[in-house]
Amino acid sequence: MNNRFDKDASSWDSKDYRTRMAENVSFAITNEVELHPQMSVLDFGCGTGLVSLPFAPKVAKLTGVDTSAGMLDVFLEKAKSAGLTNVESLNLDLGAGAALSDTYDLVLSSMTFHHVKDISAVINTLVQALNPGGMLCIADLDSEFGLFHADNTGVHHYGFDRDRMMERFRNAGLTNVRAVTAANMLRVGADNVERDFSIFLITGEKHR
Repeated sequence: MNNRFDKDASSWDSKDYRTRMAENVSFAITNEVELHPQMSVLDFGCGTGLVSLPFAPKVAKLTGVDTSAGMLDVFLEKAKSAGLTNVESLNLDLGAGAALSDTYDLVLSSMTFHHVKDISAVINTLVQALNPGGMLCIADLDSEFGLFHADNTGVHHYGFDRDRMMERFRNAGLTNVRAVTAANMLRVGADNVERDFSIFLITGEKHR
């Protein structure tokens, strides 16, 4: 799977549906979380930074985590081109048990969790990396029938039931758990039929 993302990294941002979806997810996050200049942000599965790089000028530090070195190369090059000096990257596979050594005020993830096998374990890892009062924000597909990807290699979940995902947040100790619709993506599915895929944003807060 990583090799495929490495290969696609240089052209990833060229798809209009991806950039529109990322803009919508970014907007949804800023509706739920107040960004501030002292904030430390982690983007799990950051890809090329379509969702999180717009936050960098508004926060103290942005760290992108991804398993794809190719995606991280693009992520850092975009940050450099934009003159951002508070952006760094980590090439880690949290799904394989890698640990985070720092802590953050906001941890976000967009369209990554359907590629994660053990959802609860990774949520727990991310919650452990949150500072008291920090927020976890996960955006991903609502339940679908395996049609979103033409090739489901590396896909462990055909979207998620919102209520079950919210329960995982609560089981990890988060409070004030909320769910909203972040985006709707019009896309030709694996069956060659164009349809809307809805994307949720679930947020939760760590106890202070």
